[in-house]
Amino acid sequence: MKKALLMAAALLIAPLSAVAAEYKEGVHYTVINDGPATEKPEITEFFSFFCGHCYNFSKTVVPKIKTTLPEGVVFSQSHVEFIGNEMGVEMSRAFAVAHQLNVDEKMEAAIFAAIHDERKRLINRDDVRALFVANGVEGKDFDSAANSFMVNAQMSKMKRDTENAKLSGVPSLVVNGKYRVETGAVKSFDEVLAIAYHLTKLK
Repeated sequence: MKKALLMAAALLIAPLSAVAAEYKEGVHYTVINDGPATEKPEITEFFSFFCGHCYNFSKTVVPKIKTTLPEGVVFSQSHVEFIGNEMGVEMSRAFAVAHQLNVDEKMEAAIFAAIHDERKRLINRDDVRALFVANGVEGKDFDSAANSFMVNAQMSKMKRDTENAKLSGVPSLVVNGKYRVETGAVKSFDEVLAIAYHLTKLK
């Protein structure tokens, strides 16, 4: 009986291994730099609050990532500035402020909903501040964080990481700071995650 179970397990694992072996550089992923990968395995999602596909990704895929992430792998998000003109910068600031104030998930959902469901026009920092206040954040706390060293440092890192990732669009996943998942050859978000999880094992 034990032998039969082992054989069944082997048959289940074999197809998965074969699929993983078929992931090809230039087709399923791109190497974005010649340097070493990050010391610890990580997956970073690059997104924009102004991107409708990113909104869908945040509701359908990000929760799945958080519940299926392989042990030892870190998941993080990075907002890009290149969508939304000057407001792209302010939305990166909003994302960093939410992180510093520990209201990441709440404000991410609120900002996405305000832009895509409620069709609100956020045209300056005051509009963003008002949205934070409407969701329970003290105005003085927003002001303090928005001008803080930590927020500016996070914004600089996100901009640098975006440039290093050589992105042509979002949402996009970068693995171990070295591999960008390509979606042109995949058929589902599950396959995108399978590729990303496979790449976490590479150096």
